[in-house]
Amino acid sequence: MFILLTLFPEMIKAALSASILGRAIKNGNLKVLIKDIREFSTDKHKTVDDKPYGGGTGMVLKVDVLDKAIDWAKKQAAASRTILLTPRGKIFKQSLARDLAHFLTKKENKNHNALILVAGHYEGCDERVRYFIDEEISIGEYILTGGELPALIIIDAVARLLPNVLPKKDSYLNDSFSLIDPETREVLLEYPQYTRPPVYKGLKVPEILLSGDHQKIAQWRLEEARKITKIYKSLQEKAS
Repeated sequence: MFILLTLFPEMIKAALSASILGRAIKNGNLKVLIKDIREFSTDKHKTVDDKPYGGGTGMVLKVDVLDKAIDWAKKQAAASRTILLTPRGKIFKQSLARDLAHFLTKKENKNHNALILVAGHYEGCDERVRYFIDEEISIGEYILTGGELPALIIIDAVARLLPNVLPKKDSYLNDSFSLIDPETREVLLEYPQYTRPPVYKGLKVPEILLSGDHQKIAQWRLEEARKITKIYKSLQEKAS
C-alpha cells in the first residue's frame, strides 16, 4: 500500500486513474491512499504553511501539521517507511525501487505494509519534520514546484514490480535496469524494439527479428543491450 500526503490530492487522483496503475487499483491489486495535508490543520483557515523564521522568500510547511499527517498515516499500516521527497535525499534508482517493492511484499504483514510519501511544496518543509520520517528520496538534481510528481514516479516504478500489477507476470525483467547480462551479471538497458510496418521511409526492421530463430534473436538482443548500455555509461561519465 502507498499512502501519499499532499496538498493537491486531485492532481494525484487524475494521474492514477488511467493506464496500468489505474487498472491495478480498480482490480484491487494496488492500493493508494491519498490524504490532503490540510485536513490536519487545526485553525479555521486550514493553514498549512507560514513565513520562514529569519526572513526570506516563500512559505514553509508547518511541522505540527505534517507531524499529525504522518502520525495518521502510520496508523493505517502494520509496518511503514515514511519518505520525504526532497532534493537532499538519495537519488531514486531501480535498485531502490526494488528495495521498496521488497518491503511492501515481505511475508510478515505483507498485506498491511505501507510506503508513506510526504510531498512537500512551496519553500519546503520545516526542518524539524526530519525527526518524524525514515528517509529522504530525490528523483534528480533539479527543482520542481512540489513533491507530487516525484511521488508519482516512485509509485509507478515500485508498483510495476509488485505482483499482479503488470498484465504479464515478471515482464519487467526485460526492462532497462532490470535486464541482467547472463555472462557478466551486469545490469543492462533494454534492447531496441520494433513493430509493423517492416519498412518505413526506407528504414528496415533488422532481418534477424523477422527470422523466427528465437535463439539468434535472443543473442542479438543481448548484444544490442550491451551496446546501448556502453553508450549510456559513456554519456553518464561525460555528464559527471
